[in-house]
Amino acid sequence: MKSVPRDTLWCRRPPAAAAYRQWLRDRGSLTSRIQQRCPAFSVKLVFQGLRRADRDERFVFPQAGRRLMLVREVYLYCRRTPVVFAHSVLDPRDLRGTWRRLTGLGTRPLGAALFADPRIKRYPLRQKNLHPHHELHRRACAVLPADPGALWARRSLFALHKSPILVTEVFLPGILRLGK
Repeated sequence: MKSVPRDTLWCRRPPAAAAYRQWLRDRGSLTSRIQQRCPAFSVKLVFQGLRRADRDERFVFPQAGRRLMLVREVYLYCRRTPVVFAHSVLDPRDLRGTWRRLTGLGTRPLGAALFADPRIKRYPLRQKNLHPHHELHRRACAVLPADPGALWARRSLFALHKSPILVTEVFLPGILRLGK
């Protein structure tokens, strides 16, 4: 990765969303923050495999329109309530090198692995209000009893040895029960 790709579709500062603002802006590990507020934390893996990157993720992976990328999707739960839908995308060729230790994560959180290695660089957070027509909105709502309407999400690019991984976290309504 020679330079940081420009994400023109997501913003650096959320315009409103007072209830979600602290969650959107916190640059620490989201997993750790949830675990501090929820002793019954768990991760449910719902998809890990090859898939085309979503349209608004292709700024990181120019070849993603033609090639399949490795996509990992999980729900983070507090007790029985889903609080976050996490979606990560990386080039599958990097699993043989830079990101090889991510292959066996299973139901362990990706965030713990990313924040454990000081060599991994995290680029600025970006936020977006996902409307029901957005690809991630539809997948994030799959476990909810009703469509909550627009959902706030944040994403960040992580890089190690010039190999990027794009991590998106969609905040589900249950996150608000955990406080700020």
